[in-house]
Amino acid sequence: MEMNGEYQIPARREVVWAALNDPAVLKACIPGCEALTRTEDGRMSLTVRTRIGPTEATFAGTVTFADVRAPERCTMLGEADGGPVGTVKGAADVQLVEEGEATLLSYALKAQVGAQLAQLGSRLIDTSAKTLADGFFAAFAARLGGEMTVTAPPLATPGPDEAAEEELVDRIEHRVDDEAENVAEIAEEVEQEIEVAAGRGVLGGPYVWGLLALLVVIVALAIMR
Repeated sequence: MEMNGEYQIPARREVVWAALNDPAVLKACIPGCEALTRTEDGRMSLTVRTRIGPTEATFAGTVTFADVRAPERCTMLGEADGGPVGTVKGAADVQLVEEGEATLLSYALKAQVGAQLAQLGSRLIDTSAKTLADGFFAAFAARLGGEMTVTAPPLATPGPDEAAEEELVDRIEHRVDDEAENVAEIAEEVEQEIEVAAGRGVLGGPYVWGLLALLVVIVALAIMR
C-alpha cells in the first residue's frame, strides 16, 4: 500500500521537531500505546494494545532511520508484528516545512502487509490508516496548544455508534463460526460492510487495522533528532 498526507501544525518547526522527538508526547497521542522507548542503538520501540472487533491484540514495532536532516526531514524503515494477526513492513519519508509561525508536516509511506491483513482488503486498510493519521495529528496539535489543518481532502469524521458496533461484530462472529475454514472468503464478503463501519467509527473506530498500516510513520517520527 502507498499513503501520503499533509498536516499544518500550529507551532514553529523547531518546536514540532522537538515534540516529535519526545517519547512522552508520542505515547500520549497514540491510542492504546503501552510503551514507547528509544533503544541503545538509536531505534524506537513501541508496544500498542488495541481492539480488533471483539478481541484485543498487542502489536510491537521497531524503526530505524536514515538521511536525518534536523529539523527538516527524515527517512525511516520499520516493521510491526501483531503475532497471529499479521505483520507490516514499510518505509516512510517525513518532511517539515516552515509556514510562518506554523509548520507543514508531510509524509509518504510505502508498506507491505502480511497475508492475514491482506485478506481484509486494501480499501479498508487505506481508509482506516488515513483516519488514524488525522486522529493522531489532531491530538498532537492539541498538545502544542492549537488545532491542526489537514491540507489534503479529509475523510468523513467518524462518530460513536455502540449499537451498530455490537450488531456488526455479532453478525461477523456468527459468520465466522458457521464457516471457520473459509476465513479468506468471509473477509472478502464482509470487507465493504466493515469499511463503511470503520469510516463511521464502528468496529473499534479508526484504530483497527489502520494502526498497523500507520505504525511505521507514527513510531518513526520520534527518532528524528
